[in-house]
Amino acid sequence: MASTKEYYDYVLDQLSLLDGISSRKMMGEYILYYKGKIFGGIYDDRFLIKKTESSMDLLKNGIEEIPYEGAKPMLMVDEIDNKEFLKKLVEKIYPELPAKK
Repeated sequence: MASTKEYYDYVLDQLSLLDGISSRKMMGEYILYYKGKIFGGIYDDRFLIKKTESSMDLLKNGIEEIPYEGAKPMLMVDEIDNKEFLKKLVEKIYPELPAKK
């Protein structure tokens, strides 16, 4: 099942406090970037974020989800209605993400 454009638009609106968010559509899903680094994605209308020390700390009850078959587990973001929290979450994990290739 592919993600809907409506859910994608909603997630991007919730991330609007951050400068430097971009995305790329891939096989019906969306990969999300912050300042050029992949930090998460939208898979089957689920907002998933990479597992890092900070994301696991901030998403204490975060549920691990597999974005697609064969992928590494990511954390589902439940607090999607809280723009300030999402801003803090993405800014905190940014230094822990792998460098751009």
